[in-house]
Amino acid sequence: MKMIIGIFIGMAALSHAAEARDLASIRKDGSIRIATEGATPPFNYFKDGKLTGFDVDLGTALAGKMGVKAEWKALSFDTLLVGLGQDRFDLVIAGHGITPERSAAVDFSTPYLCSGAVIVARAGGPTTEAELRDKTVGVQTGTTYLTAIRKVDGVGEIKTFPKDTDALQNLINKRTDAWVSDKITALDAANKNQAANLQIGDMLFVEQYGMAIAKGNGELLAAVNEAFSALLTDGTYAKISKSYFERDVRCH
Repeated sequence: MKMIIGIFIGMAALSHAAEARDLASIRKDGSIRIATEGATPPFNYFKDGKLTGFDVDLGTALAGKMGVKAEWKALSFDTLLVGLGQDRFDLVIAGHGITPERSAAVDFSTPYLCSGAVIVARAGGPTTEAELRDKTVGVQTGTTYLTAIRKVDGVGEIKTFPKDTDALQNLINKRTDAWVSDKITALDAANKNQAANLQIGDMLFVEQYGMAIAKGNGELLAAVNEAFSALLTDGTYAKISKSYFERDVRCH
């Protein structure tokens, strides 16, 4: 889902300064520290002060399969991979699209969801790349969506926001002409803000989302992938997916 290129040089340096906890240390401690954003419904968000969402339920189930408890942390999206490089947590589940740039800095699990970026507008607004010409587009900083919209010819102005929900509200409040975000997030927003009459337009690209682990932490990566495979096999993934999206969103 969500790439600030500039952070990766710093992350590479940090990876040498801090050693990630290995699988044995995590099991000895009895808990795995998982980070997410907490501001991207229905994936990860706060409801009545409690962190919840698809990513959170999936990560908690994943930890259970690994025989440990999930200890959650919520941080701004553009600090998550940096924090992983600083050994502030063991795993990040926050809808990170798997890209070559990110893969140079962190290791990714088996893709846990497939989606992509869509153009969203109010009724009568731009819903295709061509219609974005001279328009103002809102997008969250640190995301693959921002990278993609910068490559679209003729866009009038790109406004960046720290949270995806901020970009959505600016579209609803008519401060921008379009919003570029994850397709599933956009569908959820349209359903929850029906008075805004949001229109889901063209997809800019399709991507796979991965769970991020510190570079070179091979045993933990293998354990995460094994646990994820078990969730797919026993129906847990499908159950969680359908509870949030009314369908199974695994990659095929």
